[in-house]
Amino acid sequence: MGHVFDFTEAKSYERWFNSPRNKLAFELETQLMKDLLQPMRGESVLDIGCGTGACLSALHEMGLQVTGLDPSTYMLDMALEKMGNRVELYRGFAEDLPFDDNSFNYSCLFTTLEFVNDPAQALREAFRVTKDRVFIGVFNRYAIKGIQRRVKGIFSPTIFNHAQFFSVWELKQMIRTIIGQVPVSWRTVCQLPIPSGKLVTNLEHSKIVQRCPFGAFAGMVVVLVPRFKTRPLAAPYQAKDPTGAATG
Repeated sequence: MGHVFDFTEAKSYERWFNSPRNKLAFELETQLMKDLLQPMRGESVLDIGCGTGACLSALHEMGLQVTGLDPSTYMLDMALEKMGNRVELYRGFAEDLPFDDNSFNYSCLFTTLEFVNDPAQALREAFRVTKDRVFIGVFNRYAIKGIQRRVKGIFSPTIFNHAQFFSVWELKQMIRTIIGQVPVSWRTVCQLPIPSGKLVTNLEHSKIVQRCPFGAFAGMVVVLVPRFKTRPLAAPYQAKDPTGAATG
């Protein structure tokens, strides 16, 4: 099931997200999601672990039909207040999605794997309900910022006390173990401190810089290759007449 945010944690998360520094970082992260996912307007997307709805809004602005899911009723209340009837919202868990196979064109796990008990099962479920591509965004284990967050969690209570961090290599290995040699692309952002400035902004949007595996936020897209199960065609069988007489 993983960690379910209570009311105090949900409010704390919303305050943390609304700080100017974190909003700038989020803009870089959602732009990376858009660049990697390359969604087509009008298609469907499931935001797994939608939280208070920040990513729901970004996906809706891309022209997608958006569905959000989260285990926290407090997070969902905030998302509903933010998004109204522009999206569909469900309460549920990443490891057991209440949707049929191939229900959505795309799925997103945007800083969701960090807070589930079984990341591999959450990925299996995302691959099951998705037809085309899955975006995975995580806090990078080997980024300086990721190390700072883990150290801070040792000495004071933060939302990161409940989080586990991943590297690009760990994610790729987990994906390939689950679904085989499917196409995978990745990049990272938030390589540098976030103060405003044209030079920093241009560097953060550089494809070369984003290929550095040590940015604070790692984004990865998995292209789902259709798999087909085959079985022998059952044809009616008529035994030969032992007398040699024609049958039928």
